[in-house]
Amino acid sequence: MAEFLSVLMLFLLMHILCDFYLQPLQWVKAKKAHTYRSPELYFHSLLHGVAILIPAIVLGVDWRVAACWVGIVAVSHFMIDLWKVTIPNGETFSAFMIDQALHVLVLAAIALYLTGGVTVDAVLQHPKFPDAVMVLFGYLLILKPTSIVIGSILKKYPISSGSGGSQVSGIVAGGELIGYLERLLILTFTLVGSYEAVGFVLAAKSIFRFGELNKSKDRSMTEYVLIGSLVSVVITTLVGTLLALGLGQKIG
Repeated sequence: MAEFLSVLMLFLLMHILCDFYLQPLQWVKAKKAHTYRSPELYFHSLLHGVAILIPAIVLGVDWRVAACWVGIVAVSHFMIDLWKVTIPNGETFSAFMIDQALHVLVLAAIALYLTGGVTVDAVLQHPKFPDAVMVLFGYLLILKPTSIVIGSILKKYPISSGSGGSQVSGIVAGGELIGYLERLLILTFTLVGSYEAVGFVLAAKSIFRFGELNKSKDRSMTEYVLIGSLVSVVITTLVGTLLALGLGQKIG
């Protein structure tokens, strides 16, 4: 398991360097404009294939195996990127995540082949597996389920009709995303024991989030946002505290 992760990290390092640091913005624009007719698409794919030679040299892989890696990575990257630049909504966040997930799957498959694979029993018997499941459960719990709970509570405290419709819509939609980010930060800082950082997150949000609401003199809107924020913080803090106790960490 550890060997597989080490090899995968080497592959991902090369991927990140080639996909985000060594790819000029002009290449991205050219791929979108000309798709398969773009030379930049071929250069970029070949760059990924050649870059995989660095981990191959570090790991002492046979040159014939390394050549196969170059071909697999270059061709798969070409096909995935071609798909992304030809679909109608290729610039959306979901398309970006699918694109990156496919690249990672290819690299993970090569790493699995090199290290002899990772069995289900090896994963289940890993000493950190129960902790990983517990942490994953906590992160999933504070996202969508918590948003539903907060939304149900806020239905009892509707914004008065005097508020502008578009303004209310913007606050609700933006507040959901802000709430996701806030809860992710709070839970992460709680699990690592950085409670001062939790206070900083709350203070920063209070300054930027409530400043405009106080100026608007709309009390119902201010109360609406404040209730949602406090419920979000309370739920995430409780989940983080319980997780920390379950992981054997000292609170305080």
